[in-house]
Amino acid sequence: MSGMSRRDFLRLAVASTTVAGSTATGMGKIAKALAESGSLPPVIWLQGQSCSGCSVSILNAEYPDLVEVITGVISLKYHATVMAATGDLSTEVIDEVIRKQKGKVIMVVEGAIPLADEHYCTLGQRNGKGIPFSELVLEVGRASQAALAFGTCSAYGGIPAAQGQLTGATSLIPWLKKNSIGIPVINVPGCPPHPDWMVGTIAHVLWYGIPKLDDVGRPTLFYPDTHENCERYSYFEAGKFAKDYGEPYCLYELGCKGPISHCDVMKRGWNGGVNNCITCGAPCIGCTEPTFPDHYGDGIGNMMSMRNTKTKTA
Repeated sequence: MSGMSRRDFLRLAVASTTVAGSTATGMGKIAKALAESGSLPPVIWLQGQSCSGCSVSILNAEYPDLVEVITGVISLKYHATVMAATGDLSTEVIDEVIRKQKGKVIMVVEGAIPLADEHYCTLGQRNGKGIPFSELVLEVGRASQAALAFGTCSAYGGIPAAQGQLTGATSLIPWLKKNSIGIPVINVPGCPPHPDWMVGTIAHVLWYGIPKLDDVGRPTLFYPDTHENCERYSYFEAGKFAKDYGEPYCLYELGCKGPISHCDVMKRGWNGGVNNCITCGAPCIGCTEPTFPDHYGDGIGNMMSMRNTKTKTA
């Protein structure tokens, strides 16, 4: 157990959302304490139906960077994108970890799981034949103490499971439940997730266990209600909506999904805290939500009705 109290951990993680520079202070201290704790759990990172955007995001982590994470925080045993081994040789790594460290593994899943045909997504090889991704997830899941669904595709299906999909794509939790694998799963959605969300969730699991989750499995620490924190929220309340990109008003009528979205990116920012979707003039696409990318029946109409009612009452 680390010497850092859970209260201090939460304070540092939240502090990293306030200004750009404090990300370095908060997440950096968390990484340092993790390294000093000597906890290096084996992590197997599996990539299914995805664009690898989640991996690219964590590759761009700053405080700590990926090298610090995989050498001082966790023991990354398998990641197809960053490891040198391929084919049967890479699969042997998974087999060895399962054999020697069963019950200690943390499984990370990036990407949706196709069920319509095993050939839609294979990963690694055994005896020269590709291993269906759906089967490999179950193999590793049975050897794991917990699982992290990184990215909206693994958390909720995401783009691979959008309307009209042909692959039978599903997310991690229902696939594990269907096969009676009862390990805890934490959803860390986003297209892609912020590096801090991924590193911070790993840190919490290692020190204190499963963090407090909302009703769709996200850590509440990183996924608060976004809308009232929006820099353009006052325009939403006043009913001042932009009619074209570049205007300074609320972007709702240009398709912004801010009213239904949950994450701290409005305060945390991207690229060292210098920017976010709204600041650069783009509507929120609601990429952290279970309804992404279709967003049918997502409650935006109800949100607008509530705003109109408040305006009339005032």
